[in-house]
Amino acid sequence: MDLLRDKFREECGVFGIFGHEEASTVAQLGLFAVQHRGQEACGIVSTDGKDLHQYRSKGLIADVLTEDVLRNLKGSAAIGHTRYSTTGRNTIKEVQPFAVTCQHGQIAVCHNGNLPFAEAKRRELERAGAIFSSTSDTETILHSIARTPAANAIEAVTKVLSDTEGAFSLLFLTPDSLVAVRDPRGFRPLVLGKLKDAWCIASETCSFDLIDAEYVREVEPGEMVIINESGLHSSKPFVEKPHAVCSFEHVYFSRPDSTIFGRSVNESRHKMGKRLAVEHPVDADIVVPVPDSGVAAAIGYAAESGINYRQAIIRNHYVGRTFIEPSQSIRSFGVRLKLNPIKDLIRDRRVVLVDDSIVRGTTSKKIVQMVREAGATEVHVRISCPPTTHSCYYGVDTPHRRDLIASRMTEEEICEYIGADSLGFLSLEGMLEAIGIDPSSSCTACWSGHYPTLTANSHTA
Repeated sequence: MDLLRDKFREECGVFGIFGHEEASTVAQLGLFAVQHRGQEACGIVSTDGKDLHQYRSKGLIADVLTEDVLRNLKGSAAIGHTRYSTTGRNTIKEVQPFAVTCQHGQIAVCHNGNLPFAEAKRRELERAGAIFSSTSDTETILHSIARTPAANAIEAVTKVLSDTEGAFSLLFLTPDSLVAVRDPRGFRPLVLGKLKDAWCIASETCSFDLIDAEYVREVEPGEMVIINESGLHSSKPFVEKPHAVCSFEHVYFSRPDSTIFGRSVNESRHKMGKRLAVEHPVDADIVVPVPDSGVAAAIGYAAESGINYRQAIIRNHYVGRTFIEPSQSIRSFGVRLKLNPIKDLIRDRRVVLVDDSIVRGTTSKKIVQMVREAGATEVHVRISCPPTTHSCYYGVDTPHRRDLIASRMTEEEICEYIGADSLGFLSLEGMLEAIGIDPSSSCTACWSGHYPTLTANSHTA
C-alpha cells in the first residue's frame, strides 16, 4: 500500500539495563517506548551471571514479550531490540538480539544502524569458512568477534569495531557485562540513564521516562561504555572521525518527547515550523498538520504566521503496517484507512497542510485530494525539511534514488503532481538552524548527496 511505503521507515530501537532484579521486564518497558522505531519483530537476551537466556519473535512487543516469556528471561541484566529491517529479510532468523557461543564465551548483540560495507565483509568471512544464519549486516560483527584473537569478548569487540565503518549504536551482553558502543561519527542516537542503582542504555530518552529513570547523558560518538559489577567504565578506543549525526532524527524518526543529540525533538520541530512560515508565507485561513509527525511543525507555523491551527485530519492509530492489500478497484481507500478529514473545519477554507517530508509523493497527492474533497478552496503544502533527493545508507530504509520524487522533479513539478496550489520546503540552512546542530557535525546526505563515509558516486541506485 502506498501509504505504508511512502514514508521513510524508522531504523531500530535498542534498550539495555544492568543491575536490576527484574531486568527483562524493565527491558520490555523500555522497548515499548521505542516501538515506533521498528514494528516487525523484537527480542530480549538476559543474563543470570552465568548464562544468557534468549527470546525473539516476529510481531509487536505487547504480543511477543508476554509475561510468560519474561518469566523465563532470568537475571539482573538484559538487552532488547525492536526491529525494522534496513538490511536483510524479514524472517525469524533476522530477529535480534543475536546470541552465540564462541572462543570468547557467550555474547549477544543488538544493533541500530547500518554497515554499508557489510556485504564485502560477509563475502570475505564466507571465503574463510564462516557460516551465516541470517542476511543481517549485524551478524558480520559477531563472526568477526568470534574469529578475532583476544583475551576476552570485550577486547575482541574493541578490535573488530576499530575496523568497522558505518552507522552503529550497539549493545552487547556477556554473562557478566553490558557493553554499549556508538560509532565515531555518531550517526544514530544512544543515551545513558540511571534507574536507582541500575544503569540503562536506550535509543531515545522517552524510554527512561516510561520506567522513571534519570537521563544522565548521551553515549558520545566513538565511546565504549562497559557496565559490570564494579560499575560503569567509559573509554574512547576508536580513531576520532568527524561527527555526522542524523538530522532526520529530529525531523521525523524520534519521538517528540525525546531529547536527541542533546536537544528537545519537539522544540526542534516547533522551530522548523516557525522558520518554514518565514521562508514560505501564504495567505490562508487554517494550518493543518498531517498527523502525527507534522503536528509540532504545524503548531510552529501557526504561531509564527498568526494563522489559526486546527487538528483537521484525524489519524487511525490502529492500522498496522501489514494488512490485506485491497483490490485495485478500492485501492484509493488506502490513505483513508489511516487519515480522515474533519469536513466542517476544512470546508470553504484556505488550508496550509504541514508535513515532515515528501518521499515518493503518492501519499501527499492523495492527502491533498482528500482535503480538497473535504471542501478546501485552496491547499498549500509546506514541508519542514528540504527536498529528499538521495538514499540513506546509515540505518534508514529509503527508496532507491530513482523513486524519490525530488530527485527527478523540480519543486514546481512536484507541486503540480500532488495537486497543491503552492509548495514550500524548508531550506537546509533553516532546518539545521532550527535543530541547533553545527552543519559540519551533521549528516545531511539524504538532502545534499554528501555522504560522510562514501562518495555520492558510490551510490547511484
